[in-house]
Amino acid sequence: MSQLRVGAAQRVFIYPTRDVFFACLYPLKGVLYFVAHPFLYPLVRARLLPAILLSTFVLMNLFFFTYLPQVAFLALFHRTGSAWVNGTFLVLGEGAAITAILFECFLVDESQVDIFDAVLVHKGYEDLVKQYRPVSEDSLNNPVLRLGKPTKSSVYGPFSLRQIVEFVVLLPLSFVPYVGIPLFLLLTGYRAGPLQHWRYFKLRDFDRKQRNAFAKTRRWQYTWYGAIYLALQLIPVLSMFFLMTAAASSALWAADLETQRRRQEASVFEAARYTDNPEGNAV
Repeated sequence: MSQLRVGAAQRVFIYPTRDVFFACLYPLKGVLYFVAHPFLYPLVRARLLPAILLSTFVLMNLFFFTYLPQVAFLALFHRTGSAWVNGTFLVLGEGAAITAILFECFLVDESQVDIFDAVLVHKGYEDLVKQYRPVSEDSLNNPVLRLGKPTKSSVYGPFSLRQIVEFVVLLPLSFVPYVGIPLFLLLTGYRAGPLQHWRYFKLRDFDRKQRNAFAKTRRWQYTWYGAIYLALQLIPVLSMFFLMTAAASSALWAADLETQRRRQEASVFEAARYTDNPEGNAV
């Protein structure tokens, strides 16, 4: 009986908590992976400077024109200190949203696709990428140079009006002292997390029903992953850099999911073969 209880506790609490913790680490792994692999640098070099300049310009204007009025408004609901803290996060969130809309939709998505595909190729999953673009042989020893032009429509993350509406609707959570910002990140991360794997879902040829089922079984993992991803977007000036590293992090997660899936399929195949031919497997 005690063994059954331990097994139930592992399935209900320990394993899900472990999986959520590992999911939270992927955005940070993406940063480290990006920094440690120079073959990714050319994909962002030409766009990083204008991204930083745009982010700086947007934040300077927001802090100059809107910060004090928003802090004064928040002070109606907060104690003295928390109004300044929540006001800062509110302006940073507004800046990240405006910069993403101005920059991501026009210039970043193609680079994110290339980063995602290059990481998958580097991890040995070029068979997935080849469905959407040619991948040359390994003689170049550079995953980025191995990538050909996409032969099908390739989008890293689709434009989501629903996500933008939820972002605006949930902004008033910043009125809640101390816990408002974490709640805002979690609730918006609920939507943002699965969207970071849109490219992976496309490479797997998932339809809408399959995407929803896949995300549902990993709902808390995607929610916390999305929350950490959005928190990095709030870091001044570097939000566009973390937008790029997010593509690396989502690809690393996709590669790990592929490894697990293929191992499970191999195990099922071996078990079925042993069952179908027990004499042939006997020693």
